[in-house]
Amino acid sequence: MIETPYLLFLGDAPDMLAAKVAIGIRDWRPENAVGQIRLPGCGADLGLADMTLAQAREAGAKTLVIGVANRGGVISQVWKDVLIEALMMGYDLASGLHNLLRDEGDLVAASQTYGGTLHDVRVATDGYPIANGKARSGKRCLAVGTDCSVGKMYTAMSMDAEMRRRGLKSTFRATGQTGILVTGHGVPLDAVVADFMAGSVEYLSPDNDDDHWDMIEGQGSLFHVSYSGVTMALVHGGQPDALILCHEPTRTHMRGLPDYALPTLEQLRDTALPLARISNPRCEVTGISINTQHMGEDEARDYLTDLEERMGLPATDPYRFGAGKLVDPLQRI
Repeated sequence: MIETPYLLFLGDAPDMLAAKVAIGIRDWRPENAVGQIRLPGCGADLGLADMTLAQAREAGAKTLVIGVANRGGVISQVWKDVLIEALMMGYDLASGLHNLLRDEGDLVAASQTYGGTLHDVRVATDGYPIANGKARSGKRCLAVGTDCSVGKMYTAMSMDAEMRRRGLKSTFRATGQTGILVTGHGVPLDAVVADFMAGSVEYLSPDNDDDHWDMIEGQGSLFHVSYSGVTMALVHGGQPDALILCHEPTRTHMRGLPDYALPTLEQLRDTALPLARISNPRCEVTGISINTQHMGEDEARDYLTDLEERMGLPATDPYRFGAGKLVDPLQRI
């Protein structure tokens, strides 16, 4: 178990999107976040108290969580002084980066000397099967996006919270480091060997009651040339009964790929649905989730209204305006 509460390390994150791990913890488990610590030049600010390691320790923080999701998942050398000092002060470290804490000799040495624990949440710990494609009982909803980091996790978590608020059976199924740090369980899908990715999603969302919904966290995008493979594993391994299309309308290009424009929501619908129907012929697109954080409220509401008229599907920002519109159709499936 990763001990709470956390001090969220933002390092030298260039912008808020790069700090999405920390943002997820702040938004979904605020009781676990005592504050933030940033290096000079950091472009992210969670609105939490800026603390030194000593101040946060005095406030009760037990684990320093690397709250940054940078391209390639690298532990920057400029972070090392803070991470080692944290271990010296009695902190544990937790990270969801591809570059594992346990592979850094100086961090391992410091943890052994001072007794701290290194938690790498992006490590596949179970022996996952190869997918068999057999139909499973229960129901599943998968968030798919036009790009990375458009709100797929927030969509699934918001829908899960709304389902449970209504007294319905629902479980959020985390597939990435942020979701795992927030909920304490899940499959770090992009760290699973490729042949076993779809099987790990089957493992994550097993047979269940006929009226139970798994809200599966989406990853990557079918249109993102860097990360489409992980999305495909979710589409087939998840066998979704419902797809939620996710989009951030103010983007000018794919995340990390300035030469690639985002697809339209129509393109996403017409690509994802036939692929999903390979493993579940009954799959339907049931709603649209829009990340409106960079839009004013009137602008956001007008956009959603126009989108519903254009596509004939309920559309909302589930974090900003509630997930009711996305949950309603599921109760009819």
